[in-house]
Amino acid sequence: MIATTKDTVYQGRVKLVQPLKGFRAGSDSLLLAASLQERTSGQALELGCGCGGALLPAAFRMAGVEFTGVEIDADMAVLAEAGAVSNGFGGRVAVVAAEASDWVKAHENRFDLVFANPPYFEPGRISPPGEGKTSAYLESLDVAGWVKAMVFAAKPRAPVVLVHRAAELARLLAALDRQTGDITVLPIAAKPGEEARRVLIRGRKGLKRGPVRLLAPFHTHDAAGAPSEASRRVTEGHMIAW
Repeated sequence: MIATTKDTVYQGRVKLVQPLKGFRAGSDSLLLAASLQERTSGQALELGCGCGGALLPAAFRMAGVEFTGVEIDADMAVLAEAGAVSNGFGGRVAVVAAEASDWVKAHENRFDLVFANPPYFEPGRISPPGEGKTSAYLESLDVAGWVKAMVFAAKPRAPVVLVHRAAELARLLAALDRQTGDITVLPIAAKPGEEARRVLIRGRKGLKRGPVRLLAPFHTHDAAGAPSEASRRVTEGHMIAW
């Protein structure tokens, strides 16, 4: 059994069970959870849920929705399941240890919402990750494969939402443009005047191609380096309106 810590987000209202060493939920996970538009019913899927850093906050925000998390790392899947139980989500949050593109084959057109925080780097592009971080940082499935799996599992017209490196925006748009419409991009920058390091990107399955909407950046901090009001609202459990 791996060593773990018990942590909280949303000002103590959501509990996480995380590995002591390895990938731990951070701001990207909370941004992804906050980017999901409110639903009061239906089924949602996160591919690559890790220990539940986005899955469990999203489940807290949308108490009427059933969630499924799919995670290739069996140890992380166990932690996500433990987090679901710890929060009292056990009856409506299921976690499966499986490879995303294989698992979705039996779940075509099933989900009302699909979201993901895929690994950010191709093998060989960065130094070897630290202990326990390989599956979280290095792609086992490329960006196009992630998008294909997400869209396959989504119902027609359902949104698919990702957070990723801004440097990968071209690859993300190329993959989404073939399979979705109503594409919206929200750049995430640390401060006003700085370039975006992350993007939130959303498309809807099967809609006709149309203009891509590129929104004004979301700033996590103000010019003085203090957390922005928008960022504080994310950590409190509010939705990003975009």
